[in-house]
Amino acid sequence: MNPEQLERICVSAAQTGAKLLRELFDKPREITLKGRIDLVTDADRAAEERILRLLRERAPGAAILAEESGESGRGDLRFIVDPLDGTTNYAHGIPLFTCTVAAEVSRELVAGCTVDPMRGETFRAHRGGGAFVGARKLSVSNATKLEEAVACTGFPYGHRDHLPRMILAFGRFTELARGTRRLGSAAMDLAYVAAGRLDVFWEEGLRPWDVAAGIVLVREAGGVVSRFDGSPLDLADGEILACAPPLHEAARTVLQDARGGG
Repeated sequence: MNPEQLERICVSAAQTGAKLLRELFDKPREITLKGRIDLVTDADRAAEERILRLLRERAPGAAILAEESGESGRGDLRFIVDPLDGTTNYAHGIPLFTCTVAAEVSRELVAGCTVDPMRGETFRAHRGGGAFVGARKLSVSNATKLEEAVACTGFPYGHRDHLPRMILAFGRFTELARGTRRLGSAAMDLAYVAAGRLDVFWEEGLRPWDVAAGIVLVREAGGVVSRFDGSPLDLADGEILACAPPLHEAARTVLQDARGGG
């Protein structure tokens, strides 16, 4: 399958999961812990079940990496699935969360889709095809300096020993940028960078399913994604800096200074 075909599968899968999340949003939740403060709900599991069923129908034999059920299958084609990114928001009735699915071939990300169930927005992209929300083509912002930028981050459930440097970076961006935000869904943050709504996003302690689709979106919208030091991104590493190209050096410097001071 080519990247455009894989994008269509990602869109179908993410929309399937998102539809269920929206249907269940106002209903009583079954909430459990998979860490000290890391939540999982019955909606996460139900949405993932539907997504995986569709992927196995549309791409039989493909490998799948999913947040709740882990890795299954082997092969060059792999789908990366987060059925509900923003579980804490969802569990508390905050309507900021997403369903996100990406596809990679031979470990190269080639397609992705992130759906905001509550706003009905579908962000989609495939390698070489541009990024879109609905029919509108996306482009990262035209900000050229941090004082024109809105920056966004998140604080992971683990890595609490890293909090001092995370807070230091947050404070520094708050001082230098036009504003700072913390939405609670890395997938939404990356989609918003691709759409030019946010100018800079950074976070550490992330998992591949949090960022895979968003990486495709940002790249296809003309943005830059890297590690904090500017080196090439590594999905297994868990840190990401995504932004409009003119902001990359300044944002990287803030993060490196915070790391040195943390």
